[in-house]
Amino acid sequence: MRITKFTHACVRLERDESVLVIDPGSFSERGALDGADAILLTHEHIDHAEPERIAEIVKERGIPVFAHPGVAAALPEITSLITTVQPGESIEAAGFAVSAHGGAHQIIHPDIPRVPNLAWLVTADDTNVYHPGDSFAIPDGVDVDTLFLPISGPWMRMAEAVDFAREINPRRAFALHEALLSDIGIAVVGRNMERLLDCEYTRLQPGTTVS
Repeated sequence: MRITKFTHACVRLERDESVLVIDPGSFSERGALDGADAILLTHEHIDHAEPERIAEIVKERGIPVFAHPGVAAALPEITSLITTVQPGESIEAAGFAVSAHGGAHQIIHPDIPRVPNLAWLVTADDTNVYHPGDSFAIPDGVDVDTLFLPISGPWMRMAEAVDFAREINPRRAFALHEALLSDIGIAVVGRNMERLLDCEYTRLQPGTTVS
């Protein structure tokens, strides 16, 4: 499995000739969707799901989009293009085995309604990748190899990210959801993660591909 991290929350997974893209939002590069065979959306926020761009690609290529029913209802531009998935369900997307976890966005503020959020576990061969979206949902009973770890946002503290990563205990963690941080902030968080986590921690520059 080849993993490419794009700006903020977008992740592209490739295996053989298949391409699966998670959360192509407004902050991510348009090239993230080049050749995509399927799209997973964690939730409706624009930094994770840019409906106009998704609609353009899906209508052009006829590829499936998978998301929570609440996401489909909240994005009228692409509602009819979405195959709905509930927490606990498993699907196949672009040849990858995928399971949905969690179900709700972390609380931003009690006065802001919570929206649905599916965390996606993507498995191929003998490895997997976990993308939690804007949540700290734990995939119970799963040994996670690669965790994409949110490190900033109006809904979280760094201490929560540390505890989340410790509980999952992946082999490695890559920074996710970092576009709101300055370079200084990214460096500060990185130093703390390296000190506090037992696993390998890295912030991939946008466009970087790893195996």
